[in-house]
Amino acid sequence: MGLGSYWGEVLDVLREIIPVYDKVNSYISLGKDVEHRNRGIKGRVFPGNKILDAGSGFGNMSKTASSQCNEDISITLLDPLVPMLKNTGTYFEKTPEMANGVFEHMPFRDEEFDAVLCGYSLRDAINLRIAISEIHRVLKKDGRFVIVDLGKPDKAFIRFGVSFYLRVILPMLALIAAGRLGLKFATLYGTYKRWPQNKKLEELLLDKFSRVEFEKDLMGGAIMVAAYK
Repeated sequence: MGLGSYWGEVLDVLREIIPVYDKVNSYISLGKDVEHRNRGIKGRVFPGNKILDAGSGFGNMSKTASSQCNEDISITLLDPLVPMLKNTGTYFEKTPEMANGVFEHMPFRDEEFDAVLCGYSLRDAINLRIAISEIHRVLKKDGRFVIVDLGKPDKAFIRFGVSFYLRVILPMLALIAAGRLGLKFATLYGTYKRWPQNKKLEELLLDKFSRVEFEKDLMGGAIMVAAYK
């Protein structure tokens, strides 16, 4: 379960859309991306924590966590795209630690982080089971794994509605937001097709974690998840 061989194509698209990444994400989330990040992180990251922003992009998850903790956290960004990491420096008051890598082979010690944050990124894992296992490994005892992402509703008719939005409406919104480059966001539907339904994702997390809190919005089309080691 995961992107498998499709990952390379997705990575190529992500590299191309760096200039419009944040703008389009705000459009296609119907302006709720900031709210969902805040809801997912609140009460799960605390002052003094050492956190890993995995699949960080520009570091929006860790910026949100830092704001909630009055800038009193230690941040490490992990992303497979070096150009994405190079664009993050000006987004932080203090430049965070950065590492180039993938979920499945994290270059960190066991039990290194208090929290791992994945904002709209875990869906891009090459192998989801291995990614979850690696995240579990680098978390300290009682550590928290926070996921904010698209949800795949368990009810078929709602799932159809979300799929229709991603396949038909989203490309139009992305085109409005970023012109022809926005059309590259159509690959998001390919990642969604390979993403497990909400209940299955919860089961995968419970295979490794002791407890999972699963919050939904937009009829299950958006999820905010916290898994506790």
